[in-house]
Amino acid sequence: MHEESFFLNEAEQLQARTVIPESDLVHYDGGYQGARKKKVIFLRDEEDDFSDIVCLCAEVDQRFRRIGHRDILGALMHLQIDRHSFGDFWLEKDHIYLYTSDAMGTFLVDNFTRIASLNVSFRKIEEHPVQVFHTRTVHVVMASERADAVVAALVHCSRSKAKEMIRAGLVAFDYQTLEAPDQVCNNNVTISIRGVGHFTYLGADRKTRSDRIGASFLQDIQEGEKGS
Repeated sequence: MHEESFFLNEAEQLQARTVIPESDLVHYDGGYQGARKKKVIFLRDEEDDFSDIVCLCAEVDQRFRRIGHRDILGALMHLQIDRHSFGDFWLEKDHIYLYTSDAMGTFLVDNFTRIASLNVSFRKIEEHPVQVFHTRTVHVVMASERADAVVAALVHCSRSKAKEMIRAGLVAFDYQTLEAPDQVCNNNVTISIRGVGHFTYLGADRKTRSDRIGASFLQDIQEGEKGS
């Protein structure tokens, strides 16, 4: 029997690597090169290449009802399964790809049959496709480079709401969960906001007459979200 973790997000991986660095006997695997969510897999020897990660695929007809990442996540949560039981998933050209363990894959093939108002049918596939992220530049005006001001600008909410999100552990800078809203956001910091997305801070490019900051961010977008 092999030992392995659940799927870890980027912040959890960062913490895990400080205690369990990758080696010939320890692999961090998400099913494909560049995966964001990964398992820690403990191998028996240097020749061992064990991984129980599989890829599921479903075709979706979006002619009358378009779905997105949140719809897929909502349908997964409706099945009352833990977020750590599946890895990366995305929508690409009317196909959904989802990485999970072999055992959970069997459960999802049998039970993951509906997303929003669309019927879906997942199957395990031999290929391990790679998620391709596209980007767009987002321009915002914010009060300062404090974390709460940055989050408020990106989420389009009040700073008090942004502070609540930070204190609830929903925001990470460079994959480290923020604990205080007054941390300064520096150039090239990766900002992860749960339920909103991933951003890279490109920097301030102007000041407004009211002494607010005009700033630019690079946002990761998936194939199904382009143009939205």
